Amino acid sequence: MNRTSETYGYARVSAKDQHLDRQMDALRAFPVSETKIYADKASGKDFNRPAYQQLMRTMQPGDVLVIKSIDRLGRNYDEILEEWRRITKTMRCAMVVLDMPLLDTRFTKSNVTGVFIADVVLQLLSYVAQVERDSIRQRQAEGIAAAQARGVRFGRPPKKRPKCYEATKAAFTSGAITRKEAAARLRVSITTFEKWMKEDDAGFDAPGRERKTFA
Repeated sequence: MNRTSETYGYARVSAKDQHLDRQMDALRAFPVSETKIYADKASGKDFNRPAYQQLMRTMQPGDVLVIKSIDRLGRNYDEILEEWRRITKTMRCAMVVLDMPLLDTRFTKSNVTGVFIADVVLQLLSYVAQVERDSIRQRQAEGIAAAQARGVRFGRPPKKRPKCYEATKAAFTSGAITRKEAAARLRVSITTFEKWMKEDDAGFDAPGRERKTFA
């Protein structure tokens, strides 16, 4: 008795605060049964994603995998192509990309021209997706470098010295209190107190700011 093929859907977003709604709506409309849709909130840098791996273990020859767009499969050009061929050739399953009707291997498996067109389109889309991601990363890096050149600081702002800092520092310098006692008075760690002392010795009130002097 021949097994009836199943249709599965896969959706992915990169961050936990992003939403899967548009992808899920598109997959349901295909239609893919709600119980056969697998979704990850994980980076597309590789295929080591819980739901995706479970889906790969579930699918059998003749099944169909539906995705909203090619970048939901992954984000690395070479790996997308390799995974596509693994699913369609090794696993003998069909692929459907909703945003690109030409990428529907259900109807091209026995059509040499169709297979050729699908391969060309896939390679082009995968290449464009990776170039766009590389461009985004480059723009981000350039933006950060430009901001740093303007003096913009990233990360936590430096902790401000409390009003009693100078008096506490003087007490420590004179030997009246220990380093630990000084840090406790200032309500900071010993490391922070030492850092402030080093900045004072170097002539800076805070990282990157030269101490003002008056004649």
